[in-house]
Amino acid sequence: MEWTREQRYRRIEEATIEELTALQEKVNNSRWRQKYHIQPVTGLLNDPNGFSYFNGEYHLFYQWFPLGPVHGLKYWYYTKSSDLVHWQNVGIALQPDDYFDSHGVYSGSAIVHNQTLYFMYTGNTRDENWVRHPYQCLAFMDENGQIKKLQAPVINEVPKGYTDHFRDPKVWKVHDTFYAVIGAQRENETGCVVLYSSPDLMHWTFEGEIHTRLQHFGFMWECPDYFELDGRGVLIFCPQGVVPAGEQFQYVHQSGYIAGNRLDLKTKIFEHGEFVKLDRGFDCYAPQTTIDHKGRRLLVGWMGLPDIPYPTDQDGWAHCLTLPRELTIQNGKLIQRPVKELEALRQDAVHVKDTLHNEQKRYDGFNGTCYELICEFTNMEAEEVGIEFRSSHKEKTVISYNRHKQKVTLDRTYSGEVPAKEYGTTSTCRVEGNAVKLHLFVDTSSVEIFINDGMEVFTSRIFPSPESTKICFFARNGNASLDTTIYHLAAMQKNGGADDGPLVFHW
Repeated sequence: MEWTREQRYRRIEEATIEELTALQEKVNNSRWRQKYHIQPVTGLLNDPNGFSYFNGEYHLFYQWFPLGPVHGLKYWYYTKSSDLVHWQNVGIALQPDDYFDSHGVYSGSAIVHNQTLYFMYTGNTRDENWVRHPYQCLAFMDENGQIKKLQAPVINEVPKGYTDHFRDPKVWKVHDTFYAVIGAQRENETGCVVLYSSPDLMHWTFEGEIHTRLQHFGFMWECPDYFELDGRGVLIFCPQGVVPAGEQFQYVHQSGYIAGNRLDLKTKIFEHGEFVKLDRGFDCYAPQTTIDHKGRRLLVGWMGLPDIPYPTDQDGWAHCLTLPRELTIQNGKLIQRPVKELEALRQDAVHVKDTLHNEQKRYDGFNGTCYELICEFTNMEAEEVGIEFRSSHKEKTVISYNRHKQKVTLDRTYSGEVPAKEYGTTSTCRVEGNAVKLHLFVDTSSVEIFINDGMEVFTSRIFPSPESTKICFFARNGNASLDTTIYHLAAMQKNGGADDGPLVFHW
């Protein structure tokens, strides 16, 4: 179905209850609905926004077009949790009903100040010639959960030298000053990040561009997120239009980081290392971090990509969010691990230790469509080891480690209905050693794989048939020791982010 501009910018209030109910019924009947990931009740989900801990709960919002699986008029949808595991759908948090966000409540972040949760976000507008003009806007939530917008933008102009691709503010505080990084495009159509400061969140001063070594690295930098961790400065961002180089940047959209010394807020100089991909899989974009009451730096990403059709489109919905991850730094590298709270979903553990002799083997209890699987291959003489999962006589998804090439590869060539085949169906990264640990979170239509306790991560949507439930372990051209445990996972609570619970729109 081709969506017209009028259809994409139709407001949810213009849809009847019967239309919305029919759409949700269609969505609920989708065979690819997730069990324990946040997903939209209908329509399209994209960037996570406003990720924060406030008033005893985790708050997470996401970009949402409710009326179909396309990028249209964006709202912020609101879900919250007390434990990062069971998410409760609350409803629409921000809607595009003011002049400064008339064509979409775009991405932004949250910060706690004076017992209030403030949101800074980009308001998207279009004029009669469909020319974009962005505003940076402010909203706030009180301790009772009531959300209101400030009735005027706090940044109403794009600085000289930059285009109207100017969006996605991420806010933090140092001493008595608030700072925000905003993704930008220079007038020469190269990407960058700029810095603003404010004494009170209401009045902002343009400080200038952050100086990095990446002067010609894509045409736009989206979703910037600067933070400091273990004495290091980290800038996460999504550069659009990066030219492929060897095995690097082959896929259509990138999400990664640069890390180095702390950002000098006076000179705006950020001394850093190489750009590193945050996730080696096919479907991870627009990540956002927060720091919680335990002092942890947590990350959630969009499990999807812009401008790519997905098999769920035919069912009236698209995309989900990744599981929350805790970030640390080791030897200058960002490490991502699933938050410990996810262990609460575990049920029915099955454990196996064995030695594989140039063979493939299956084990009783190792099967399913919704599980956590931890697998260690040691004493490796084999050239290659790995796991085939969500497997049947026609389908399989494969994660493997080649000891000679020192590479981990995710292969979704035969994963069922494969999105964006034109960009390739295998993804690799370098991992050194004679042992490898693979930690998989498999849901109905996704997999998140943490390699060697988060040294690398592969996130991907997969769309196999419901009968593709087998798990097979293999060692090729030699022997390897295997130690593996599977946990079948419980679904989220009723009306949680992954549940098909009641329609919650609340406009």
